[in-house]
This record gives sequence, C-alpha cells and structure tokens, in this order.
Amino acid sequence: MPTFTALTTLTGKAAAEALGAAMERLEPEPTGIGVFEVEDGSGLWEVGGYFSEQPDATALALLATMMEAKPFVISELPETDWVAHVRRELAPVEAGRFFVYGSHDADKVPEGSVPLLIEAAMAFGTGHHGTTLGCLRALDRLAGDGWKADRVADIGCGTAVLAMAAARIWQGEVIASDIDEVAVEVAEANLAANDMAGAVKCVEAAGFDHPDLKALAPYDLIFANILKGPLVALAPDIAANLRPDGVAILSGLLNEQADGVLEHYLQAGHSLMHREQIGDWTTLTIRRNA
Repeated sequence: MPTFTALTTLTGKAAAEALGAAMERLEPEPTGIGVFEVEDGSGLWEVGGYFSEQPDATALALLATMMEAKPFVISELPETDWVAHVRRELAPVEAGRFFVYGSHDADKVPEGSVPLLIEAAMAFGTGHHGTTLGCLRALDRLAGDGWKADRVADIGCGTAVLAMAAARIWQGEVIASDIDEVAVEVAEANLAANDMAGAVKCVEAAGFDHPDLKALAPYDLIFANILKGPLVALAPDIAANLRPDGVAILSGLLNEQADGVLEHYLQAGHSLMHREQIGDWTTLTIRRNA
C-alpha cells in the first residue's frame, strides 16, 4: 500500500497545532499527524500528515494559505522494510572502549572492547546520534581517569545503552528511567539481549519522580540525555540527587543551547569538567561542588 506525506512549516506553536487539528478533518483522512518544533532557534514548527491515499492538494493549499504556512510538499514514499533498511545502514559505533552494534554485525566485535548489542527499535539511543555518542565518550573518559561510580541513574534512558555501559564496567547499582512506557520495555529487552537482565532496574518516571529512584540517591553519576527544556527544569533535582563531587553527563543539546543550560547548572552548584561537540550537538560533563 502506498504512503503519502504532506509537510509544511510555519511560525508559532499555536498556529502549528491549529493547522494539525485542521488536517485531521481532511478527506481522505490522514493516518497520522505530527507537529514538531524545528530545534534550530528559528521559531519554525513543522506540520506533517501521513496518508494511505493521495491527499487533496487543493485542500492542503487552502489550509496553508489560511494559516500563513509554506506550501505543502506532497511526496509518495516507496514501500520499504524500514527495520531491515535501518539494520543494513547502521554501522557499528566505537566510543572509546564501547562498541555498539546490531546483531547483523556480531562478527565485527573487536577483542577487548565492551560490546553493547542495540537493535534498531522504537526508542532513541543506538549510539549513532551525536548526543548518545558524546555520553559514551564522556563515560569512557571518566573510567579512563580511574573514576568509579557505585550508584548510577540514567534519566530519559531510551534504549538504556548508557545505563548498560555503566553497569558493564562498574557492576554497581544502576537504574534507568524514561517517561515513555515503550522505551522502558525496549530497555528491558535490550538488557535481556545483552545477558544483563537484572543488572539495571528500569522504571517509568518523569525526572526523579519514582520511589526506586529516590531510594538509591544520592548518585555518583547521573546521565541526562534529553532536551534543553527538561535539562533546565531538572537542574535543581540533579543537584539534589548527586553526592558531593558526583558527576552528571548532560546531552541532547544543540551547540548554541549548551552555554545557556550550563549556566543553570553552575548556579545550582556544579562545575564544568569537560564539554565536547559532535556535529550540531554538545555533551557536558559536570561535577557537583563539595
């Protein structure tokens, strides 16, 4: 069955949400609507719809004009086995001692590496994105400097690749949380696939709002690979849940957002240890002041 997409951009969240709502009333009906902020500081929002039939170009053009959006770009997507395609395209990732790979590359695991099997799935965190890669490199640097964490929290864990990496090298108490129930299920499946069932506790939670997270605090190390807004909001909670001299690895930040986020953490009682840019993304390693 063919799939069609119709995409446009416009300024402002309210206008974008209104356009998305209006698209739901189109004939033929879309099978799905997405409204996303373009994270480049432009103030633009992207609105897109998926259709199983050719969408009504005239109706879309009228909506775009009414909402002062750019003309819709309508495309037909080829029928593709996307999971198989992604598995073919995702090459293994090396981040210091860590080697993140899919099962199709099991024969490529280098001797002496710390292997982490992560299949293409519905959760974020295969190691290919600059944010996850930056966090793995930051962890590798800490371990290379002789640093050790007995208690680790991975907030917004996605696939739990960061939690698994910490559990593999330190065998401490590690907990991983995500606000998305599907991500928690994927994390648990990844642990089982890596013969690590029980090595990391996975919970569904927003921030630190879970009794199991609170019970393990204070932490030696906290990962927070999320987005600018949640990172800013979490600054006081991360400070409260880190032990003195504890370390947090923060990512999910565009390069131009890093200084602003860092300022919140400096004000919350942290010091900058290291920062790394990978493409458009920055990873910050900070320490809670004693």
